[in-house]
Order: sequence, then C-alpha cells, then structure tokens
Amino acid sequence: MSTLKNASADRPISLTAPSGIDRAAHHRLDEAWLAAAWSHPTTRVFVVSGGQVLIDDTADGRTELVMTPAFEAPVTETHRYFLGTDADGVSYFALQKDSLPGRMDQSARPAGLREAGLLLSDRDAGLMVHAVALENWQRLHRFCSRCGERTVIAAAGHIRRCQACGAEHYPRTDPAVIMLVTDEEDRALLGRQVHWPEGRFSTLAGFVEPGESIEASVVREVFEEAGVTVGEVEYVASQPWPFPSSLMLGFFARATSSEITVDGEEIHEARWFSREDLAAAFESGEVIPPYGISIASRLIERWYGKPLPKPGDVI
Repeated sequence: MSTLKNASADRPISLTAPSGIDRAAHHRLDEAWLAAAWSHPTTRVFVVSGGQVLIDDTADGRTELVMTPAFEAPVTETHRYFLGTDADGVSYFALQKDSLPGRMDQSARPAGLREAGLLLSDRDAGLMVHAVALENWQRLHRFCSRCGERTVIAAAGHIRRCQACGAEHYPRTDPAVIMLVTDEEDRALLGRQVHWPEGRFSTLAGFVEPGESIEASVVREVFEEAGVTVGEVEYVASQPWPFPSSLMLGFFARATSSEITVDGEEIHEARWFSREDLAAAFESGEVIPPYGISIASRLIERWYGKPLPKPGDVI
C-alpha cells in the first residue's frame, strides 16, 4: 500500500481540513476545569439534535454555526459535550437536545452535515462533525453491552460508564473502505446502490470486517459488489463520516478483470466509464454525480481531472 503524493494539487476533502481546535482531552475528567470553562464569558455553545444544528448566513456572505455564550444556552442536565479550545483560549461545548431551539429573528435554519459541511468554515465544520459523532454514539449506546444496565455520561461526553458492573464504553468508529477502481484502459468502475435514485452513480464502498486488513477489505468488497477482481491498492485519504459512526478510508484500486456481475443486494447496477463516457452522461443527465461533501467525489475528480458538475451546472 502506498500513499498518494500529489494530494496538495487537488481540492481538499470536505470535513478533513484542520479546524484549529485543540480537543484538549486532558480536561475531560477535570470537573473543576470544565465548570470554570462553562462559566467563562468567552465560551461558545451550540445545540445538536438528530444530527442537525442551526446555521446562519452572515451579512458578508459566510455561513456559520449559531453559537451562544454558555449563560444563554438551553438548560441540560447531562448531555453537555466539551469539544475543545481554540488558539485564543475560547472553549466550545455542544448540547444534545431533543429539538433545536427557535430563533427570534427567524434567520437561522436547521441543517445536517451534508448541507452544512460544504458551507461552514473549517473550524465550524470540525466542531459540528465532533458533536454529531458524539450525539449519534450517545443515542445508540445508552445501555451497557456487558450487563445490559443503563450507563451514565462521563468525561464531558466521551465515555459512558456502567454503575452496575463498572465497565467503561468509548465512542466507536467503524472503518469503511471506499475505492475508485480503474481497469487497464483507465476506465472507472462506478455503481448505483439499490436505494439510490435513478442515475446516481458513485464509487464502491463497504465496511472492514473483523480480523481483516483494509487492503483485503477493498479487494473483497469490489468482488462481492461487482464481481471484479482487484490487484494493486493505493491509499489516498480518509474522511470522518458520522452517519452514524464511520471513518471512510479512500483508495484507488487497479482491476485485474473487467466482467461485471453485481450482487443485486447492495449494488443494482455497475458500469465502466471512460472520461468521455462520463462527461457525456453528465451532460445528458443520464448520470448524477455523488454528493459533493463525500470523499467519493474527490476520488472520482482525481481520475476525471476536473471538478464534478453540481446540480444546475451547465456543462
């Protein structure tokens, strides 16, 4: 496995840029420090609910998270997550609530990561990814996997403890591989999942299984989903993908066969595209590109040689 060397020449992958936030994990168990940080006038807080936050457009054309001082934040007893500090010493917290608060000026709007991740600054996008990932884990892991008793939140949202058996549970991340497969003619293999709308094609992807290397996972998933065998595998980059808890590991892979046999369960259709084929399919509307926030878009772009069209673009 090798790492792509010319990544700096490409557009950045969404949700991966340095946020400028120090997660300051050493403070998570320091209740006195956390209390002082919460009460500090510079501290900023935002609410996360069901994977959404409030975002707002500013007068100068930016989009930002709606954050408030801690003393203006909604009351919550336990679901308060410390996300870190910036270079100016400002602390950031997220509050998990059953619903987002209203805004008197009516200018803010709720948004999930697929929308907000493309609009927010690196700092705000990084804060949102952290908060959404914690919220997803908290909602899905309320009971101890060892004894079944209810767990309680600790470490400012980064641990759940079982008071019955003493077990500690940490946020989980599920590794998943996502790969652009090319053949000896430098055609790209793209597939359409069974639940996707007609015409939407993207790279193949799948979860890493227990006891499996990520390279072996690439080979297995491509064969299982499309019946294509793979030889060389080249690592490109990773992307946090908290839907609900994945880390996408992006690859280029070289096919050693070209006959396609889709599994029919995950992949409904798969096709080989030359760059000319894909450009014509975009222009005719036969093919819809993957979501712009996904690492899949960047993998395809690095092969395609230019940005993929967005909805409404004239090619």
